[in-house]
Amino acid sequence: MTLMASPTHEDIARRLRDAYDAGAVPPLRDGLDPLDADAAYAIQTINTRFWQAQGRRIVGRKAGLTAKAVQSQLGVSQPDFGVLFDDMRIADGGRLDPARVLQPKAEAEVALVLAQSLPDPQTGPEQVAAAVASVHAAIEIVDSRIADWKISFADTVADNGSSAFFVIADEGRPLPGLDLYTCGMVMEIDGTVASLGAGAACLGHPLNAAAWLARTLAARGEPLQAGDILLTGALGPMVALTPGQTVMAKVGGLGHCSFTYG
Repeated sequence: MTLMASPTHEDIARRLRDAYDAGAVPPLRDGLDPLDADAAYAIQTINTRFWQAQGRRIVGRKAGLTAKAVQSQLGVSQPDFGVLFDDMRIADGGRLDPARVLQPKAEAEVALVLAQSLPDPQTGPEQVAAAVASVHAAIEIVDSRIADWKISFADTVADNGSSAFFVIADEGRPLPGLDLYTCGMVMEIDGTVASLGAGAACLGHPLNAAAWLARTLAARGEPLQAGDILLTGALGPMVALTPGQTVMAKVGGLGHCSFTYG
């Protein structure tokens, strides 16, 4: 009997890319240990390079799994990151075609736009604050190429942090004077409250999440750059989407943003 060889990182990366069109795939455990972060990020990088070669442009990064509520929903216990491409952005008040996603969920977040790069592997919240150009209410539409969201930590990392699309409010606010710790979040679907949260849910403060992201990427030799958009992570539980819905996120001090799914 001939034993089947385990899939390579390239094989798994291709499997995830194909899932965007062919549909969700089973968990990646035949070739990726559920806790192997290094291998998972290697697979993510393979696909990042592939998509860049196809003409997609990186416009920022996302921190994920920063809220205990979302970690509990997915059964994981540490943050992760993914890449934001230019074609993932939906205009504030815009529309997302259901044909472009598989099993989407929405979560409300705080987004930062940087005025300066953050190359220091020891970056702290104060350095992030000094580098911020503007702060925005945001919605991330997460999706998974893994069937039924049965993901391990390594599955979601390999799958670009289970990313799909994002919306940020057209109007940004300067950071000075904002209270991103106690700011409340309400996410409404068709005018009904669907998720509640606060800035403190995001690794204790959205700037903590951004600093974690800056340190992690600087240590990898891929530091955050001026102009980058940072999604700092969910402020409350994510909510599954149904076609025809309108989603609005309201964040204290930042205003609101919205999109229609359908």
